[in-house]
Amino acid sequence: MPNILDIRRRIRSVINTRQITKAMKMVSAAKLRRAQERALAARPYAQMLTNVLKSLVARAEIYDPETGEPKHPLLAQREEKNILLIVVTGDKGLAGAFNANITKAAGRFLDSKTGKNIDIEAVGRKGRDFLRRRFPAAKVQTKSLAELAESIDAEPAAEERAAAIQITGEHVGILGKVEFSQASALAENVIGRYCREEIDAVYVVFNEFKSVIAQRLIVEQILPIEQIGQPAVRLTEELTEEEKKKAKEAAISAGVGMHTTEGEAGEASQFGTAQVDYIYEQSPEELFRALLPKYVSIQIFRALLESVAAEHAARMTAMDSATSNATDMIDSLTLVMNRARQAKITKEIIEIVSGAAAM
Repeated sequence: MPNILDIRRRIRSVINTRQITKAMKMVSAAKLRRAQERALAARPYAQMLTNVLKSLVARAEIYDPETGEPKHPLLAQREEKNILLIVVTGDKGLAGAFNANITKAAGRFLDSKTGKNIDIEAVGRKGRDFLRRRFPAAKVQTKSLAELAESIDAEPAAEERAAAIQITGEHVGILGKVEFSQASALAENVIGRYCREEIDAVYVVFNEFKSVIAQRLIVEQILPIEQIGQPAVRLTEELTEEEKKKAKEAAISAGVGMHTTEGEAGEASQFGTAQVDYIYEQSPEELFRALLPKYVSIQIFRALLESVAAEHAARMTAMDSATSNATDMIDSLTLVMNRARQAKITKEIIEIVSGAAAM
């Protein structure tokens, strides 16, 4: 029979752990609300930009009628020989299987592209650490986001690859407070490499977040741009019914709303839908050159925002499960302690009765 003092000590330890997990759940719930608000705040600009481009594509020639070439390099489609994969994970743990699921999806994507050269841009400490243990860094010196903007027009480095799959960039600490300038710097570097034909396609793997119970893990193609406003999803993995149930219970207990971040498009969805033939002052080439890079930037920015919201939702759910498990463990240990105490009392009574009978 275990010692009663040891059981009490363990109960106190579990109670302290439960207090920590409960506090972490409430902190994640508060951060999730802010992340949802930021995703909603960024949506009108993205929706309007998308509809402006849709309107432009409907009224202007995308391809040169004489040469047949696209009027912007980002629309050019080439055979996929060199691929860039952006892996967006979290900087911290204690979020259940959030980071592990993303790295597994990245692994499945890499397996599906066997025989091709793949460069990886790791966003988030957890993904960076995972990929570092498996793939070498590129021989070209890794640059931070601040240095990326300065090297957009630079000539590609004439160095051999470290391996078929290599890490070309690490971006740690940018998910604490996602800024558009950070996403824009990453997008400009990606666009520059694509226009110089260093890479033939760009994919991003992240956790798409619509609401606490409506999120999925996807691999989305960013470049080349196939169709404006229609995400080119290559791989997807939905939440299981059990995971949705746990997320819903955690959201209700934490007071987090279940509304979706998609929201209403409003006037932005009506822009450019009228059957009017607009006369543009600039040429289609100038318009595409100004708008398409912004479109790519907002796609990456959306991926970062939704990944942050999904991470907080996963951490909130994981901490809610940990709190429930701690409560169950406390109840179980209390029952064991009561049984041990009762057995001790019974033993002492038997010893007293036996002593009295022997006299």
